[in-house]
Amino acid sequence: MDIIFDCPECGQELAVDSAGAGSEIECPSCGETITIPQESKKSAATAESIAPGQGGSAIASSAAAKVQMHLKVPVRDKPAESLIKKAAVPLEAVAKGADKKIRVHTIRRASCIESGHDNFDEVVTKFLNEVSETNIIGTYPISYTYFDVGTQKTLTDYGLIVVYRG
Repeated sequence: MDIIFDCPECGQELAVDSAGAGSEIECPSCGETITIPQESKKSAATAESIAPGQGGSAIASSAAAKVQMHLKVPVRDKPAESLIKKAAVPLEAVAKGADKKIRVHTIRRASCIESGHDNFDEVVTKFLNEVSETNIIGTYPISYTYFDVGTQKTLTDYGLIVVYRG
């Protein structure tokens, strides 16, 4: 017959053969050294509640029905720790801004014209100052064509592509 008891440290339910009563074991859950009690602390009434021939069904009195599983799910008050950890970014990369995403911004000259005034230089300067020089990866001039609805002509224009961290 098994001795069923709880670990006094972590509360894990343990079942040990009665031959081990009084000996010390290490709890498989918390690793604490504990002494096996002389008798079961748990009620054995569940195994002996329905004896064969006392009005129970054949299934309830069978040997398979008497097999008890003493399993206990550990309860945690905080989330379990992650088994796979994300690699830490090297300090020199963090200092350079490597933790920011790479972004692209296109500035077209045609979209910078307001009331007949070309504000392309001002718009580019304002954007570059907002991004800051340390975050700029590169600037690339572009030439493109578009259809102007007002004049019904295809026009060639220029612009700037800014690749930056932000």
